[in-house]
Amino acid sequence: MYNIVPLLLILISFSIIIVIVVRKFSVLANLDVASIPAEKEARFKERIISNRLKRNIIKWSAKLGRLSAPAARGVGQFFKFSLHKLYQLKNDYQTKEAGENLNFDKKTEQLFRQIEECKKRGDLGLAENKCIEIIGLDSKNIEAFKALGRLYFEKKQYEEAKQTFEHVLKLKEDDEDIYENLAQIAREKGDLDGARDEYLKLINVNKQNAQTHFNLASVYQAMGKWPEAISSLKKALKIEPANPKYLDTMLEISIIIKDKALALDAYKKLLKTNPENNKIAEFKRQIDEL
Repeated sequence: MYNIVPLLLILISFSIIIVIVVRKFSVLANLDVASIPAEKEARFKERIISNRLKRNIIKWSAKLGRLSAPAARGVGQFFKFSLHKLYQLKNDYQTKEAGENLNFDKKTEQLFRQIEECKKRGDLGLAENKCIEIIGLDSKNIEAFKALGRLYFEKKQYEEAKQTFEHVLKLKEDDEDIYENLAQIAREKGDLDGARDEYLKLINVNKQNAQTHFNLASVYQAMGKWPEAISSLKKALKIEPANPKYLDTMLEISIIIKDKALALDAYKKLLKTNPENNKIAEFKRQIDEL
């Protein structure tokens, strides 16, 4: 019983406190903190610091702007100068390069002249050295390689000539002169099959080359392949129907194979084209005997 009395007193006191707080809560809620002097002072100081910081930023920005303006102008001038220098260097390089190309061309022309002079004197060894010197200056100078190949051919160094001309074909696959030279080398070496193959390649490059058809016919003639020789001669004559050399060879072959009709046709064309030919009378006699 006595233990309950203190507990009740505590509960009553706590209830009174709650009532008082609830009554005053609306007053606390409407309390304007900003009106408290301490709070006013704190906010005022904050505003002052903020404004001061803003002024300092503006002030230093202006100073930095004034200080950086000459630097910016300097940087601008530097880049303008650098750009101008680059243009100047480019122009100087192009001028120098043009001069070097001019000197290179003159040097090459001079060496080619010296090659011809050496060949006239019969100094093929020195001419060969001049060709190699040009190739040393320009590793893709096709004319220098051709000249070198022809020199090897004249010196009867057929394998070196063949390798040189084949290198030119790697640089220029459709070079007609090289196929012609390779065919000549093969014929000089007695390689008639090789000569035929080179002439066939040349014909593929230029089907209107009558001389190539004739050269191929000559190879077939040396091989004893008469139908092929006749076929190639007909192709040559189709392009150059009045060529005395072609007609002369056609006559010779047609007499060998005893084709009288073909021989008479070639004889009439040759007589019309080249009546001064010393072999005309002999051809006529041989035809009559067929």
